[in-house]
Amino acid sequence: MKKLEIKLVKPAMLAKTANIISAGGKNPLTAMFGRDETQNSAVNGYSIYCVFELLTKQEITVIKAVFPADGPLNYPSLTPLIPAAVWYEREIQDMFGLIPDGHPDPRPLVLHENFPADFHPLRKNIPATADVHGKRQLNMSTARGEGVFEVPVGPIHAGIIEPGHFRFSQAGESMLQLDAKLFYTHRGLEKAMEGKTPWQALSIVERICGACSIANTWSFCQAIENIAEVKVPRRAEIIRTLLAEIERITNHVGDIGNIPAGVGFNPAISLGARTKEQMMRLQEKLAGNRLLRGVIIPGGVKKDFDNKLNSEIRTTLAVVRQATNDLAAMFAEQANFQNRIRTTGKVRLKTAVDLAMVGVGARASGFAHDSRKDFSFGVYPELDFELVTEKAGDVAARLAVRLRELQQSFKLVAKLLDMLERENNKELSIAIPKVSGEGFGISESARGSNLHYAALIDGKIDRIFVRSASYPNWPALPIAVQGDIIPDFPLINKSFELCYACIDR
Repeated sequence: MKKLEIKLVKPAMLAKTANIISAGGKNPLTAMFGRDETQNSAVNGYSIYCVFELLTKQEITVIKAVFPADGPLNYPSLTPLIPAAVWYEREIQDMFGLIPDGHPDPRPLVLHENFPADFHPLRKNIPATADVHGKRQLNMSTARGEGVFEVPVGPIHAGIIEPGHFRFSQAGESMLQLDAKLFYTHRGLEKAMEGKTPWQALSIVERICGACSIANTWSFCQAIENIAEVKVPRRAEIIRTLLAEIERITNHVGDIGNIPAGVGFNPAISLGARTKEQMMRLQEKLAGNRLLRGVIIPGGVKKDFDNKLNSEIRTTLAVVRQATNDLAAMFAEQANFQNRIRTTGKVRLKTAVDLAMVGVGARASGFAHDSRKDFSFGVYPELDFELVTEKAGDVAARLAVRLRELQQSFKLVAKLLDMLERENNKELSIAIPKVSGEGFGISESARGSNLHYAALIDGKIDRIFVRSASYPNWPALPIAVQGDIIPDFPLINKSFELCYACIDR
C-alpha cells in the first residue's frame, strides 16, 4: 500500500467532498471513524476520517475534517448522499459526540439503554475504567397500518449465539420491515488499546472475533508495518497468506453447514459440522490452538511450517474437499431445499453498491469486490485465482459463492505450500522501530474485507479503529428480508453469517 496521504476538508464540506470522491458508489466508502486529538496542540479538536477504496487504482484515499474542541460539533450528514455512512455516523455520534445533521436515523447505535446520553467513551478525558450507568429508552422502528403487527425476536436466542433484538413488522405472512438492535455487549476494545504498544495490543486484536483471528491480526500488523515502512520477509508473507486461506476454508465450511440449519436439513448440518471440526483440529496442529492465534506478529510471523505440518494440511484438505463436494451434491439434489433458497433474501446489485457491502454478501449480488484482488498484500499478486461472483443476490447465490470460493481456496493452499517448500530464506520477521504516524491495513476474511487503522505516537497506540467485514453488511439484512416470510429469516440470516462480536468491539 502506498504511503498514506490525508486530505483536510472543512466539516461543512465533508459530505459534498465525500460524495464527489464516492462517484455514486464506484469508489466505496469503506470506513468512517472519529478520533480525539484534543491533546495534540497542532490539532486541538475532534476529527472525522472518511476512507474510500479506489478500486481501479488499487489504493485508498482519505479525507479528514477537524472540529475545534471549543467550536460546534455538527456537520451535514453524509448518509442522504452515501447510504454506506448510515452506521458509521451513528457510531461516531455515540463515541465522540459529533452530530450528523440531517441523518435519517439519529438513534444511538452502540451506546443504548444502560449508557447515559452524554457519555462519549472514546474521548480522551474518559478513562478506560469509567463506571457509568444510565437509563434511556431506544424506540424500535416499526411499520404502522391496518393489519400490521409486530413480532419481537431476541435479544436472547436459543443455542450458543450472541444477543441481538429483531423487531419484525408483518402483514399477513410477509415481512414488511425489520429493525435490528445489536451492540448489547460493547467491550471497549479500541479504548483498551490506547497507550499500549502494538505488541501489548496484539492479544486483544486476536480476540476481537474467534472466526477472524488471522484477518484481524494481519490487518492490524499491516497497519503498524505501513507506519514503520518495513518490508516483511517473504517467507512470513507466504505463511500469512496460507493461514488466511485456511481460516477462509474453515469458516466457509462452517457457513455452508449452518445455512441448511435454517430449514432443518439435518444430514447437511451434520456433515458440515463434522467437516468444520476437522478444520478446527488442523488449526490446532498449526498454531497450538483452534483459532490460529499466536502466529502472526508485527513484522512477520513467529512460527514456521515444516514439511510435516505441510503434509498434515494436504491430507486434511483432501478429506475436507471431498466432504464439500458431497455437501454440494446434497444441496443440488434436494428440490425442497432449492425451492427455499432461490429468490429468498434477495439483495440487488444497487443495494450492495450503495451500502458498500463486502465479501460473499457483495459478490453474490454481482459486486466484484475482493481485497485479495483490489489491493496488494501478502503474496496474492503472485497467485492466479478466480474472483467468484453471482448475480441473483439470494440465499442460493450466497451459498454458491462460498462453494465456488472453497474450490479456489483449495487450489491456493496447494500453490502456497509449494511456494513455502521452495522458499530457501528462513527469515520469519523484521524488527519494528518505535515510530509515530498513521496507517491502514486491509485483508480479506471469509466474510469480506477487514480494515484496521492505527495511529502511533512514540511507538504507542493513540487510536485504533477496527472495521470488520460484518459491519457494512449488517444494514443489508433488513433489506434482504422484505417480502419474505418470518420462517425464512433464520435461513436468510445464516446465509449472511454476520458476526456480532466483530461489530461490538
